[in-house]
Amino acid sequence: MTWPFTEEHQVFRRSVRRFLEAEVAPHAEAWEAAGRIPREIFRRMGELGFLGITAPPEYGGQGGDLLFAVAFLEELPRSLMGGFAASVSVQEFMATAHIAAHGSEGLKRRYWAPSIAGDKVGALAVTEPDAGSDVAALRTAAVRDGDVYRVTGSKTFITNGAEGDFYTTAVRTGGDGASGLSLLVIDADTPGVKVARRLRKVGWHASDTAELVFEEAPVPRENLVGPENGGFGLIVEAFALERLCAAAIAVGSADLALETTVRHLGARKAFGRPLTAFQALTHRLADAAARLEAARHLTYHLARLLMEGRPAVAEAAMAKLVSTELLVELADLCLQCHGGYGYMEEYPAARFFRDARASTLAGGTSEIMREIVARTLVDRFAAAPAAPAPPPPKEKPMEESKSPTEAPGAPAGPPTVESIARSLPGRFLAEKAEGWSSVFHYRIKGAEKPEWTVRIRDGACTVEEGHHGSPDCVVEMKEDTFLAVETGKMNPQTAFLMGRVRVSNLTEMMRFIKLFRPLER
Repeated sequence: MTWPFTEEHQVFRRSVRRFLEAEVAPHAEAWEAAGRIPREIFRRMGELGFLGITAPPEYGGQGGDLLFAVAFLEELPRSLMGGFAASVSVQEFMATAHIAAHGSEGLKRRYWAPSIAGDKVGALAVTEPDAGSDVAALRTAAVRDGDVYRVTGSKTFITNGAEGDFYTTAVRTGGDGASGLSLLVIDADTPGVKVARRLRKVGWHASDTAELVFEEAPVPRENLVGPENGGFGLIVEAFALERLCAAAIAVGSADLALETTVRHLGARKAFGRPLTAFQALTHRLADAAARLEAARHLTYHLARLLMEGRPAVAEAAMAKLVSTELLVELADLCLQCHGGYGYMEEYPAARFFRDARASTLAGGTSEIMREIVARTLVDRFAAAPAAPAPPPPKEKPMEESKSPTEAPGAPAGPPTVESIARSLPGRFLAEKAEGWSSVFHYRIKGAEKPEWTVRIRDGACTVEEGHHGSPDCVVEMKEDTFLAVETGKMNPQTAFLMGRVRVSNLTEMMRFIKLFRPLER
């Protein structure tokens, strides 16, 4: 099938496959044994335009759409090294993704352009020994000291960590939680930066994976990516692309494992017949092939959503979950169908088996993917309209009817955007404001009165219809999302992760939401 790819995409795919099969795969054994990928191959990929597929020409890129990247990622397993696919995808779509989207022109010229050319290799340093998927719990500290940040802490499981030239690093520049994180680009040769050790892995042998230590490492302030204390939002924003990479590589790996297995079965005989004549084997492969097509098109669907500019948080988790877990099962089946030969290192089935296992761990474990999908599912239906209410009872005599006592700050009747907005002063916790002043502009799409200004000043909260003054933070969402969050039917964090809430200053917003009692319901 060629959908959704054009002939131009397919020509590109074929060129990638020819390159991998001719210039990379023949070296798989040697590079696996060495535990590293030669720099020359990165430069060669840069010459061929494979490291800047979606980057604009002014930085040396090809300016292609995301489907060119998907085709490239699906072909990477033809290198016969899961570690090669991991290292290259980190270089092109993770280590440089934040710089490309939010870095200054100087950062783009110093790091992104050389990475596209293959002259520099980068790593994404987020995970720590005590914090992985829980990004808000990261502890590596960056303390401002004049024109530099002094970085102290450690990172682990860093692909390209030992051989890389720079690390796009998540650091804590503010207080606890998500609102205190920032992103810094740190050169590997910075004083105080050390590769504590290379990590030995079950698979992915060709890629170097390291534990890093930072000891008062001085990093120029101009190496900050995006706003200070705004790193959490940038990290979350890039998750969907990272999971698209994992899904596309898993699909390509599963495709290669299936192809290799069918060819092997056709070439081997038992009891005078080729192994492809035995349904005990081929029916299991048929099931895997059907599931592989489903995973493939879920991955393509995710790519389409991202091309349309949609956050696709749940779809990204689904695509990674389905494709990587299928890969693990298919790699196991591949080895089984090879019999004793599959357990021998000289056969690719053994490496497929070893390398597949990492896919359900890197970039967020399967358990985290399920949690994301589950939260989305629960919040989606919690926010959905309830079933029709039963007919109201007959009216009672006026003397039997009693009006409920309205809670302070609670809107009377069914909540609306206006009633909730006007309830904010009554729910304001002045003792937590601590002299803080800030102005928020709300844009609630679809509401009868969509624009509101909320001011926090001198221990008081005021609300005005319309936009007034210069805002410190702009908050945008649809009416149904606003109502669902305010009435407790949707978790605010989930709404943000799903892209349903857009916030111009996450730091201000994190403080703002702590200043109000929940809406009485």
